[in-house]
Amino acid sequence: MKNTTNKGNAETEHTLVCLSASPTNAKIVKTAAKMASAFGGSFTALYVQTPDSDKMDAASKRRLQYHVRLAEQMGANITTVYGEDVSFQIAEFARISGVTKIVIGRSNVKRRHFWNKHTLTEKLTEIVPNIDIHIIPDSTADPKYKEKSYGFWQNFIPYPKDLLITLLVLILTTVLGVALYRFGFTDSNIIPVYILGVLLTSLFTREYFCGIVGSLLSVMLFNFFFTEPRLTFHAYDSKYTVTFAIMLAASIITGTLASKLKSHAKLSAQAAFRTKVLLDTNQLLQKAQDNDDIFNITATQLMKLLNRSVVMYSVKGDKLSKGALFPVEPDGIGDDLFTSEEHTAACWVLKNHHRAGATTETLNKAKCLYMAIRINERIYGVVGIHINGRPLDSFETSILLSILGECALALDNNRNAKEKELAAVLAKNEQLRANLLRAISHDLRTPLTSISGNASNLLSNYDKLDEETRVQVFTDIFDDSQWLISLVENLLSVTRIEEGRMNFNMSVQLMDEVIDEAMKHISRKGAEHNITVECRDELLLARMDAKLIIQVIINLVDNAVKYTPAGSDIKITAEKKSGYVSVHVADTGNGIPDHIKPRVFEMFYTGDNRIADSRRSLGLGLPLCRSIINAHGGEITLTDNLPHGSIFTFIIPSGGVNINE
Repeated sequence: MKNTTNKGNAETEHTLVCLSASPTNAKIVKTAAKMASAFGGSFTALYVQTPDSDKMDAASKRRLQYHVRLAEQMGANITTVYGEDVSFQIAEFARISGVTKIVIGRSNVKRRHFWNKHTLTEKLTEIVPNIDIHIIPDSTADPKYKEKSYGFWQNFIPYPKDLLITLLVLILTTVLGVALYRFGFTDSNIIPVYILGVLLTSLFTREYFCGIVGSLLSVMLFNFFFTEPRLTFHAYDSKYTVTFAIMLAASIITGTLASKLKSHAKLSAQAAFRTKVLLDTNQLLQKAQDNDDIFNITATQLMKLLNRSVVMYSVKGDKLSKGALFPVEPDGIGDDLFTSEEHTAACWVLKNHHRAGATTETLNKAKCLYMAIRINERIYGVVGIHINGRPLDSFETSILLSILGECALALDNNRNAKEKELAAVLAKNEQLRANLLRAISHDLRTPLTSISGNASNLLSNYDKLDEETRVQVFTDIFDDSQWLISLVENLLSVTRIEEGRMNFNMSVQLMDEVIDEAMKHISRKGAEHNITVECRDELLLARMDAKLIIQVIINLVDNAVKYTPAGSDIKITAEKKSGYVSVHVADTGNGIPDHIKPRVFEMFYTGDNRIADSRRSLGLGLPLCRSIINAHGGEITLTDNLPHGSIFTFIIPSGGVNINE
């Protein structure tokens, strides 16, 4: 039997197979998997949990778990929904999820009378006429097998506690009825009291038995105590027969509805709990800092959800790490979950990508059920759930798979983030290397060419050159060599500082003496500028490595000399300020554009400026200054020198002279 409709080829196929405890369900799952593979698209295995699902015998539960695992191995997404009407739940899920094909098995249940319920296939055909329904027959199935139907009469299982509650409610309602009768209330006021008692009985007892018995006894007690002749089971008025019948029907209906509401409330509570656990897990995993946090959060949530001990293994390389135990009881099990048998089962899961251990056919002597935490073919870990003679039901299995999926996704996102961060670092390093090579190939060529050319000129034409020309050539060679020496020293210094290999010789020094020493090493072109020095305090002491601070001042002043026109003013000012010594190097040049300022301290960044001889700097001076000042516990900043020009300011901690020196 198949109900078909015409569908466009462009529509994505979504195959749905229905899970059950039937022995033929394994064949149905396999057939549905083949259909899903042939048609393409997604594949979902759906189990509808009803109020009677908990009443399945042990063999049925084992078959159901096997079918769930089989569907998972076949590539299906396992989903559990909750409700009393199985056909309606399947139809609603199919409608919401865009299912195009439903695969179910042939039922052995037959309608012998018109008042019997419709079969599952009949209901589905009627409810979802626009979805293909494939019914899979099985000639090998046992014709005697019939899925148990836990109907109305099978709920008549009394419990001593429920009988006691029923008796107590009947006594209280009768006492209240007698009190109302004594105060002159009529029968119409007493009947609702007994109906209320039946409702309370159904709410506080299990199954339907006590509700039905309470309804019958309520009618009998009302007849015995409140109809004439009283204290007998007779009634003079024949109309009371109708009253009793209506009262009994109302009581039974009320009690049955109350029992059903309890069942639905239980299913709703389970669904709400499942949703809350998944939501909490998702939020916690989003806040996790690393893989260890993700594993710990997942194991803790599983332990709370299943009320079982959990063993968590992470994968490092191609091997499992040492397992971590999350016991449900602090003084409970421990070493018995880390035996060689348990470790063998966990390693088998890592190697074969399938579950193993307790309740499975592989290494089933293990105490834990081991499952992989994986996405596609990448396994991040293996989790063990201590079974302890209590196999997981469909609800627990469904939420377990959901949480493991969330864990695997969080681990995969964390791995992707680390790879992205590493790629960014490698790209930055590659960019720095490219900038260095570009700068060396472009900028070092000019002074080297100049040195080589001038030296060749001297060798070839030394006697033909007058004294003044020879001095100028020697001067050019010296300046170019000094520029190269300064460049190499800056590059070596900044590298040593950044790598922490620079040894600092810290001592308390007079800042004016340090500045005077630095001025002796300023570039020759400094003579073309008006350079002044001002120390606003007579005794300005700072704790520093004098050689490095001299290098900072030389770099800042040389920068001002290089990038400002001849005749510009350059002023060096030193002063004490809030426990620090502050040094300013101000110039009156063209200044630095705003879009360049945030990057002036980046290595190899030179902006758009060129120095006077059209040579381009490698961009090492300012990064070196920043590294040196930061190593001294200070700070260097750049501001504008109004109305035009720039001011570089650095601060280092001030110092004092030991009186014993």
